[in-house]
Amino acid sequence: MGRKLQTAEHLRPVDLARRHGLSTQAVRNYEAAGILPAAGRSPHGYRTYTPLHAYALEAFLALIPGHGHGTATSIMRAVNRDEPQEAFRLVDESHARLLEDRRTLRSVEEALRDLGPGAIPAPDDASSTGGVFVGPLARKLGVGPATLRKWERAGLLTPRRDPRTGYRVYAGADVRDAGLVHQLRRGGYRLERIAPLMARVRTAGGVEPLAVALCDWHARLAARGRAMLAGAARLDRYLRESDTWLRDRGDS
Repeated sequence: MGRKLQTAEHLRPVDLARRHGLSTQAVRNYEAAGILPAAGRSPHGYRTYTPLHAYALEAFLALIPGHGHGTATSIMRAVNRDEPQEAFRLVDESHARLLEDRRTLRSVEEALRDLGPGAIPAPDDASSTGGVFVGPLARKLGVGPATLRKWERAGLLTPRRDPRTGYRVYAGADVRDAGLVHQLRRGGYRLERIAPLMARVRTAGGVEPLAVALCDWHARLAARGRAMLAGAARLDRYLRESDTWLRDRGDS
């Protein structure tokens, strides 16, 4: 599909743009980025598009809510380079990330089932030594020590300092909080949204705010899944229309 497309019906950039509330420059940019097939040219040198370009634009815009702008761009570029297998791989990777996010949400919910207004028993590696240092905890979570220090500056963690060495020491409750922050970050929550939730966890107010956040998380994942279905339908239509265009011209 890397060739210029011509049919009996010609569309101007403004025709594509108006359908979706875009600027004509945005349509030109999408073509330049490989999101749309190359346009034809009128005898005077003006760009001319076809219904196939309209299908491509619809597919791209439908893919964005479920896959994100970057991945949607890569998918369309692959299709327009006649590399459908690469496009399908990118789609599969997005679905795998969504599945992983669902697993993350489940793990957060499982962790919250153990939470209450009182303290949680410290994990073995924290209770046996009176706490863990930043390095071991960072490795346990799969993050860098700088990330834990950033969370501390944001008020999400409150480790004590060893009076002899000055090193940060994370007690059992700190390890618990770090795990919850890590899971919520993986769920797409910004630090400023996590801070009040963690503050409530540390008080007698309980975990109700986290329960509300989890409901919102469920809704966002469901919306992403639905958007992926809508994007797949538009992409499939574009692929079918492209196949028809090629077959009608004897290029299949």
